[in-house]
Amino acid sequence: MEDKGLKRGIQRWDLVFLIINSVIGAGIFALPAKVFALSGVYSILAFLACTLVMMVLILVFAEVSSRFEKTGGPYLYVLEAFGPIPAFVIGWLLMLTRLFSYATLINLLVLYLSFFSDVFNQTEVRVIIIILITGLITYVNWIGVKNTAKISNILTVAKLFPLAIFIIVGLFYIDFDLVQAGPLPSWEDFSASTLLLIFAFGGFEAGLVNSGEIVNPKKNLPFGLITAAAIIAGFYIMIQVVSIGTLPDLATSDKPLADAATGFMGWWGGMFITLGAVVSIMGTLNVQILSGSRLPFALSLEDQLPQFFAKIHPRFATPFVSIAFFAALVAFVAIVWGFMSSLAVSVISRLILYGMVAASLMKLRKKEIKRDYFRIPYGNQFAVVGILATLWLLSGSQAEEIWDTLIWTGLGLALFALHKIIALTIKKRT
Repeated sequence: MEDKGLKRGIQRWDLVFLIINSVIGAGIFALPAKVFALSGVYSILAFLACTLVMMVLILVFAEVSSRFEKTGGPYLYVLEAFGPIPAFVIGWLLMLTRLFSYATLINLLVLYLSFFSDVFNQTEVRVIIIILITGLITYVNWIGVKNTAKISNILTVAKLFPLAIFIIVGLFYIDFDLVQAGPLPSWEDFSASTLLLIFAFGGFEAGLVNSGEIVNPKKNLPFGLITAAAIIAGFYIMIQVVSIGTLPDLATSDKPLADAATGFMGWWGGMFITLGAVVSIMGTLNVQILSGSRLPFALSLEDQLPQFFAKIHPRFATPFVSIAFFAALVAFVAIVWGFMSSLAVSVISRLILYGMVAASLMKLRKKEIKRDYFRIPYGNQFAVVGILATLWLLSGSQAEEIWDTLIWTGLGLALFALHKIIALTIKKRT
């Protein structure tokens, strides 16, 4: 079923680039240091563990997503499997991941800009940059999904190029003494480092939200997910190997890739990686607004948010009210919240989302009538492994971080209840 008014302008390789663009953002430019501080050289194993977990989840998402053609992604999957209230929670959490990921990314972008001048550390400058960048990306999304897809493709190539140079050149400068095995990290530290990496590996679900604008989603979504995941995993593991082998002070670095590149390529190398980080983050910010702005639209179509969010621009065929609302919200959250606090809420929300979609696979298989979709072998077993993996990763969260996520979820449910009460009151009066 088509989403009325939306155009299918995202082709197969547009989708691959869109997913890569969504996943490879700020995380890989900052988290190698934070993960190394927790697990040392064994952080490479943390990357491998996270890769395995994410591949399981991506296979689950590949099957579930191939059943749907409307806008909404995981929200629609849970709606079909478990009904409206669990679906609203997932839709809300999906929007939270976009909100807080955006806040994390744009704050890190400003941090990377401080490579050029300390003026970017000033609060006023940070706020102005957040508003300007958000306004620019909002305009690009406002004027049509084809324009957004083209820009996404360009930014994806632009972000992969400096990372490829970093890996290729860095491999010749690895000090193997730095890669020697040390004391084993505690299980808690290893789990915490793997949890952090969910932010770097997560985001693939963003491309699924736009199913109503993807050409032949039943075939292209599984292809896009699996192809993008293989490319991303290869880049990430090699980046961590080069970072460990070329930067002795990796654990204390705020800009690990830029610092490592400065070490083996000089100041120009650091500048090259910094520019790459800025382009990379810009590309991911673009995808965050592209996918996040479709969520109020999707929820309004199911009468879980007010109907005005479903309005389509008569010229550009974009959900312009939903875009404007979401852009204003992400700008506010980005200004108010900092890097690490935003990251924690984003990761926990994302893990709950992944676990619920894995559970949806089992429920949808029980309800199925026909099988005209991508089907993975041992799907139920993969779903169980995915649920257990998300529970393991959630065990590495702090109580305060989980509490923050619950508060935000409670706020969403309160808005949902308020909307239903108002709608019921209006219905009784008419």
